[in-house]
Amino acid sequence: MSDILLVHGSCHGAWCWRDLIPALQELGHSPRAIDLPSHGDDRTPVNAVTLDSYADAVLAASTPDTVVVGHSMGGFAIGAAAQKDPSAMARLIYLCAYVPAAGLSLAEMRKQAPSQPLMPAVRLAPDGKSFTLDPAMTEALFYHDCPPDVAGFAAPRLCAQAVAPTIKPLADTARADAMPRSYIRCMDDRTIPPAYQVTMTKDWPSADVHEMACGHSPFFTDPAGLARIIDDIIPR
Repeated sequence: MSDILLVHGSCHGAWCWRDLIPALQELGHSPRAIDLPSHGDDRTPVNAVTLDSYADAVLAASTPDTVVVGHSMGGFAIGAAAQKDPSAMARLIYLCAYVPAAGLSLAEMRKQAPSQPLMPAVRLAPDGKSFTLDPAMTEALFYHDCPPDVAGFAAPRLCAQAVAPTIKPLADTARADAMPRSYIRCMDDRTIPPAYQVTMTKDWPSADVHEMACGHSPFFTDPAGLARIIDDIIPR
């Protein structure tokens, strides 16, 4: 039915969509997942990564008929791509994600939230250009409501995250904001506070905002439920 491009968040890779891809396929869609530069199997050096390179990776994988889903930090990547070339995709779906706001970097948006639960887990590299996450804290942050195998599957696959894309604002977001777009809030999210997800979407039409009663990784917690919401969002 629809070509769906899945874009992961910080420290993750295409591997995190393991369970959602078959759930979407069962509904007749054609989902694909990419590794952003320096994530997963992509060999780009982490210190060479920029927000532009994230946007370019999304654009290279997208077509004018593609529905692009961005999770967490991936919301900034898909928003930057849409701002660069909105004709390259059909619709944006932000999944408990940061929606770029003009003039603000992701790091600045994070500071606007009522709390910053991710920050105690951040371990900055000595050169300050990337960070990793304390492995003792990732299950509680990302996977607290996931099946028992998930944390063990995910932990060895988490990678260093480049700082540069998180401190680069988009000067203008008008073209991305004008795209057909939807948001899926995760109301037990322990990484991006649900209250801030509400703040980011407070002016959106109610028909474009959906909610799941789960944490930050709905693709593991409830892949079938997430697939149904995505299916409902996509116009027939």
